[in-house]
Amino acid sequence: MTATDAKPELHLYLQSARDALLWKIEGLSEYDARRPLTPTGTNLLGLVKHVTAAESGYLGDTFGRPSGTLAPWMDENAEPTDDMWATAEESRALIVDNYRRAWAHADATIEALPLDTVGTVPWWPAGRGEITLHHAVVRVISDTHRHAGHADILRELLDGSVGMAANNLDVPQNEPAWWERHRNRLEQAAVQAAAQAEAAQAPSPTSPTDPVA
Repeated sequence: MTATDAKPELHLYLQSARDALLWKIEGLSEYDARRPLTPTGTNLLGLVKHVTAAESGYLGDTFGRPSGTLAPWMDENAEPTDDMWATAEESRALIVDNYRRAWAHADATIEALPLDTVGTVPWWPAGRGEITLHHAVVRVISDTHRHAGHADILRELLDGSVGMAANNLDVPQNEPAWWERHRNRLEQAAVQAAAQAEAAQAPSPTSPTDPVA
């Protein structure tokens, strides 16, 4: 496979991650789309905002093709997590539209440049920021799929919805009672394994010391 031939396959996996991530916020209330669901504040709309900045940066600014969307981490006044949550003033429609525009810009970069094109990541340390377009695309694919996985778990915690994609759930379609039994079986296995591990670490009983003659 040549570098040019790799582009369609790379784009396929990138687009599948994009679509999965947006699917995970469909049908949710404003509150559920935004509310923090982990101790570190991970939330669904924030994940979309984050990958928007990643695409704009790695597949735009890095190759001298600014999209007009400044990655929050390039702003000196930004807080470290500004790209991971949506303010009350930022509508869901705005964030989704920004993401779609970012990926259209990224797709144009992938189409326009050879995969061995070298760019410089603006926010990486000086002298260490050079990467090829191929590297950048793979990095964005990896990051987007990782966050789509986060979104999958968050959505299940919110309302029980599961699946890899709208047209390919890739999850057995069993009744809730079956899943409850399955979960209980896993819980019992975990408890049993923990008890076995604890028993294995316990000191062995020692024989009483023979009396000294």
